[in-house]
Amino acid sequence: MTSTASTANTGMSPQPEAQRRILAVLATSQAFSGAGLAAGVTIGALLAQDMLGSTDLAGLPSALFTAGSALAAVAVGRVSQSRGRRPGLAAGYLTGAIGSAGVIAAAVADNPVLLFVALFVYGAGTATNLQARYAGADLAAPAHRARAVSTVLVATTLGGVVGPNLAAPTGDLADTLGIPTLAGPFLLAGAAYALAALVLVIWLRPDPLLLARSLDLQQQATAAAAKTADDTEPTPAHKRGPGLMLGALTTILTQLVMVAIMTMTPVHMHDHGHSTAASGLVIAIHIGAMYLPSPLTGWLVDRYGRIAIAAASGITLLASGITAAAAPADSVAVLALALALLGLGWNFGLISGTAMITDAVPLATRAKTQGMVDVAIAIAGATGGLASGIVVSATSYPVLALTGGILSLAILPAIAATASSR
Repeated sequence: MTSTASTANTGMSPQPEAQRRILAVLATSQAFSGAGLAAGVTIGALLAQDMLGSTDLAGLPSALFTAGSALAAVAVGRVSQSRGRRPGLAAGYLTGAIGSAGVIAAAVADNPVLLFVALFVYGAGTATNLQARYAGADLAAPAHRARAVSTVLVATTLGGVVGPNLAAPTGDLADTLGIPTLAGPFLLAGAAYALAALVLVIWLRPDPLLLARSLDLQQQATAAAAKTADDTEPTPAHKRGPGLMLGALTTILTQLVMVAIMTMTPVHMHDHGHSTAASGLVIAIHIGAMYLPSPLTGWLVDRYGRIAIAAASGITLLASGITAAAAPADSVAVLALALALLGLGWNFGLISGTAMITDAVPLATRAKTQGMVDVAIAIAGATGGLASGIVVSATSYPVLALTGGILSLAILPAIAATASSR
């Protein structure tokens, strides 16, 4: 048995020192990129509304942002596949920084067309921030993969919390520089994404994916020699495991349900007389629940298994939908609880699904496949956002919440089918 196989079986990374360094570098870059996410679609919509003088196309930035994110997920996955995580992730963050600069230029020039193009490019930052979680798992032993993913995810919280609190100061800085106030957060986003790229270019060494491939090839060669000596057939190195489809379904479905309910909650609250501050508090609690439980979730996934926590994701999202649907219109506390459960269910689904995908896909095609899964996640988010408004317009917010909760239970028969096929 090789040392690599031995460490995998004992739950240790084959390169523990390199893995610790990689996680530290990824966490640092994620803290910066989390701040880059702070500008977000909300400011883009406000800029579009301000430039156009109407709300007719204010929703277009969200669609362009999502489309850019989907395209970037493919590109980052392909670059990572051919050249490694470092150039793939760094290129994605630099693209996000360029998009931020384009938004600022559009605001100065008062050019809506340039704004829409720039927001499309800016979406690369979000796709890259999400794909970085895969890099944390490349060198992790199977028994620690979910915890590695969670370490990268939770680091995003720091920038995500600090970023919004810098909106006012960056607006003041923009005024000083003669830039429209609304473009101020994109000064922060551009700098944050550029710093995230710089951290990766300088310190993400060794490249986790390239090193993992090298170790895997060594292990395959040793195993093949041993099996040849025993006159047995070597195990195919590129066979996909049974967890790929279930992992992809889990992440896609949780993203769809989460975005749909989250998108319409502030609208629902506004329609019932709640203040913007109250809506902001509920969304802040939701975002905290999306990321802060990551270390605990990672431990649960590694301890009790991917499938168990994927099932818990569906049940938690159902509880969220029922709570949101039953919440009294004047109760901020109950809606906050519903959105906290929504964030937690998403966290369960993303980490368990990511671990299943990483387990199932061979290193030779891992980055490319992961990129395609993230494209589907981005499309699911866009679908959830667009469909949520239609459902609420045709019925009501409680119907949307309950429908989303019930839809999340589709994970359970998929789990049962996967288990029975093994």
